[in-house]
Amino acid sequence: MHSGLAAIVEGLPYVLQGIGVTLTVVGGALAMGLAFGLFLAVVQVYGRAWLRRLAAVYVWFFRGIPLLVLLFLFYFGLLAALEMELSPFMVAIIVLGLISSAYQAQILRGAILSVPEGQMKAARAIGMSDARAILFIILPQALRLAIPGWSNEYTVIMKDSAVTYALGVAELMARTNHVASRTYQHFWLYLMVGFIYLLLTWLGTRALHVLEERVAISGYTR
Repeated sequence: MHSGLAAIVEGLPYVLQGIGVTLTVVGGALAMGLAFGLFLAVVQVYGRAWLRRLAAVYVWFFRGIPLLVLLFLFYFGLLAALEMELSPFMVAIIVLGLISSAYQAQILRGAILSVPEGQMKAARAIGMSDARAILFIILPQALRLAIPGWSNEYTVIMKDSAVTYALGVAELMARTNHVASRTYQHFWLYLMVGFIYLLLTWLGTRALHVLEERVAISGYTR
């Protein structure tokens, strides 16, 4: 029987190897969510009525179904039906990215709407197309304004990434669960991984706060 401290000392190097996997899943999901979410946000603000309805259905779907259900639906259901093979790691990034895109669409939509409407009118007045005005005037400002909300999305994805161990992704939680099942020191090992998640969350939000300070737009209310 292992003591709690001995289990931590023995299992920590193995558990820490999962940090890279966790950060890759989180980073990949956030990047995918940003790309899709930005498109959805632009569609919701400037798109035609039928496109706005489609975007609203997409957001409603991926915000309304639990993460674990979507993971199983994609991995055991959709991929099996299509006879496709993807690793649990890739499925985790895709599913988390799709969910994140639904939330980031709302964050970015709010940021776009917070840019004064007069800037679009001014761009049109000097002959810019709507597409160029959105790309070169609206979005650069909206992306800066979205950083606080995006920071919150990082913390959500970081915590949700722990659920991907259900597919066998060798991230922090899966490795901790493996060590705990072998040493029977569940309390101390789960407490340890909880502090690791806290540290990763704090470091990420701190980095985004520094970024927010550096790219802050003068004249906007913080």
